[in-house]
Amino acid sequence: MKFRVIVSLFTGVFTCCVFSLSSVYAATDARADAVITDMAQAFKQGDRRRLSSLLPQAKGHILEPWAAYWELKSRLDEASSDEIRAFLARYAGTYQEDRLRNDWLQLLGNRRDWSNFEAEYANYRMRDDREVRCYALAIELVAKGPRNGNYIAEEVKRNWLNMREADDGCTLAADRLFDYKLISALDVWRKARLMVEQSRPLTARNAVQIVAPDAVNLVKEVYNNPLPFLKKSIAAPQRVRQELVVLALVKVASADPDAAAKMLKNKWQPYLTTEERHWLWGVIGRQSAMQLDDEALVYFDRVAHDKDLNDDMLGWKARAALRAAKWSVVEAAVDAMSSEARQMPVWVYWRARALLARKKVTPQIQQEANAALESIASAKGFYEQLAAEALGRKISLPVPPAAPTFEEMDAAKRNVSLQRALYAISIGLRPEGVREWNYAVSFVNMQGQSGAMTDRELSAAAQLACESQVWDRCINTSERTKTDFNAEHRFPMPFKDAVIARSKDINLDPAYVYGLIRQESRFVMDARSGVGASGLMQVMPATAKWTAKKIGIQGFTPDQLGHRDTNIAIGTGYLKLVLDSFEGSMPLAAAAYNAGPSRARRWRAPNDGDGPNLEGAIWAENIPFNETRDYVKKVLANTTNYAALITGQPQSLKARLGVIGPRNASAADNLELP
Repeated sequence: MKFRVIVSLFTGVFTCCVFSLSSVYAATDARADAVITDMAQAFKQGDRRRLSSLLPQAKGHILEPWAAYWELKSRLDEASSDEIRAFLARYAGTYQEDRLRNDWLQLLGNRRDWSNFEAEYANYRMRDDREVRCYALAIELVAKGPRNGNYIAEEVKRNWLNMREADDGCTLAADRLFDYKLISALDVWRKARLMVEQSRPLTARNAVQIVAPDAVNLVKEVYNNPLPFLKKSIAAPQRVRQELVVLALVKVASADPDAAAKMLKNKWQPYLTTEERHWLWGVIGRQSAMQLDDEALVYFDRVAHDKDLNDDMLGWKARAALRAAKWSVVEAAVDAMSSEARQMPVWVYWRARALLARKKVTPQIQQEANAALESIASAKGFYEQLAAEALGRKISLPVPPAAPTFEEMDAAKRNVSLQRALYAISIGLRPEGVREWNYAVSFVNMQGQSGAMTDRELSAAAQLACESQVWDRCINTSERTKTDFNAEHRFPMPFKDAVIARSKDINLDPAYVYGLIRQESRFVMDARSGVGASGLMQVMPATAKWTAKKIGIQGFTPDQLGHRDTNIAIGTGYLKLVLDSFEGSMPLAAAAYNAGPSRARRWRAPNDGDGPNLEGAIWAENIPFNETRDYVKKVLANTTNYAALITGQPQSLKARLGVIGPRNASAADNLELP
């Protein structure tokens, strides 16, 4: 795919005159493209000298803004303010301008250069960097003073508490809030507890630095050796000693909740405050629930009031209650969540189900539950589909919106940001192209002016991506529309003949295959995960070798996973083997495909094969891994929509989920599955 554009730069505005997917960019040939890809590689390697030497050769290329960005970014810490501002002016209105501004703001904040930071922050468009936002809030807090800082405190707390990695900006803002008494010592200690549980010792240390700097050096010991730490005397103020004990018990609980429960109950409870005890029981309950342990609710019951638990703890309490069919506990746990959490489709659905599970369902309760379900019911996602089915409706795809007009498509084809994105992807710079595309559809309208695209403009951009066979951007862009639901954009079916033919050959539902591919790779042929899975169906090399042998592919080598038909053959072959191993259960097979068959088996029957029979939705919601839980739900929702597209008939997600219980003793388990 090549592009031909003529781009003029004057007063910081791009004017695009000609566009053609099949023609060649005026100043670009294979050698010019090689300069750009060489610069991309030099940037990744930190080779400043090569970047500087190649930059003049990139002049006039459609991706020149990227080349200039890489070169200046590589030496940003040494560049003068005048040089940086010259870049921002030269490439005004582009993604690269605002990306460099973001990088510069991070550097200015780290240097505490507040005058330049304030001057430039006003021009920052993306506003998607948490650290930069925290720097800005810290400046605003100092300017307005503590008396006017309550709303600032709430935003800082939200950003800081959600921060997992060590972040100078949010740590600085939190430190200032603490100095102004806008957050309490308890807020800071809770942050440290969360970070210890999430295996983020540096971030935990930064939190302790705010509230108890003299105890910072003990955090490493608490994290690395919690049991010996709990046996020694600690020379510190009582409150600090208590909180360090809490951190140590949190660390113990993250590996062995039962051991932490015994230690808390038998020794430490009398020495801790009510809040500290309740937090620890919440942590222990959550960790136990994540291990699918029946004791989870027993631990949660030691917390007197649900309001003493945070949203994540309450979520796991609700999941444990779903497994135990204790609907009143589900309802109470959801009711205790923050308003933001209660509005999430997952908890809207389960609260409605809990209302309908009451012993006496009055007309008023029925109306409340139906209204909640109606508020989310659609074909859009997992719980949206389940809500529709709970209201008695099968899953049908909505009538597609009117196709983009010639004028709307022409505007999309003339949008220089979209052009640059597609061109970058076409020469192998997919990450850069994806970032540019996302910027274009989020912050620039079709006329190249600052502002979000309308639904019609997004539909045209999605259509352009589909026509260019950039399927992931087609899907992503279509999903951004607020009212339009174009199923062919959201659920495309590239390689249809190959996928359906192969699926039929091995008696596999093609909708299930498409649902899985959409989640695995979004149809990106050369997709590669951080752990080495590759291709459309993201197959690991070792798994591919094993599967090839099983299904009779001779002479297979892992490099063949980059071939479309081979990847489909291996991926579907493995999926079929997994599905048969799990007696045809789509949710179990999807979990096994993502996290491995051995884990899916453990999650299926945590009590030595004597687990409960669960609704498929309840089982899926209790998957301990966040990634796999999300994956299974999306694959099954995708499958339902693909089935509606392929058959033209209404579908049932609930039927695909089925009931999941202990393994059938007569079933073939295929324990050798990798």
